[in-house]
Amino acid sequence: MSTIQAVRVRSQRSAAAAVERARLTVVAARPSTAPRAPFAVLVFLILGAGVVGLLMFNTQMQQASIHATELQAKADRLEARSQALNLALERKRDPQQVALAARKLGMVTPANPAFVNLEDGRILGKPVPALPGDGLRVMDFAAKKPGLLTPPPLTRIVTPTTTPTGTGAASPKNTTSAGTNGSQNTPAQGAPR
Repeated sequence: MSTIQAVRVRSQRSAAAAVERARLTVVAARPSTAPRAPFAVLVFLILGAGVVGLLMFNTQMQQASIHATELQAKADRLEARSQALNLALERKRDPQQVALAARKLGMVTPANPAFVNLEDGRILGKPVPALPGDGLRVMDFAAKKPGLLTPPPLTRIVTPTTTPTGTGAASPKNTTSAGTNGSQNTPAQGAPR
């Protein structure tokens, strides 16, 4: 036998063996005993951990929001206090207020001031001591309210009169009141103004 024929016989045998192995056979069914409880427990644990994590995250965010609100309120209070202090400082820097404080300390503005030249030390002008009556007026005169802003009060006089039936009921009378431009009539009681 030649080698070609030997190879051919071997391939036929291996093909027949492969066909035998490839044929389907009925196998007895194995009982499915895979436990499902551990998988369900694992799923519930993952879901529970997710819910707990979400609640913790939400709580942390709420606390951070409350803290931010408190800090914003504190910043607003500090800003308002800073503005109030700046306003008070500006009031104290007012030249009129400085002059009043100096006068309370006994300082007087000189009527004829003298100046010192810092380069050579010469005194310019004739220095005269300041006297308490030499100072300038610090406060302005008080403003007076114009008369138009304070009109005279309206007066209503009600006199009792008798009616034809004799009941003696009081009826309102129109009276006059002196105004800024002369006399004016006041409206009757109950009339719209």
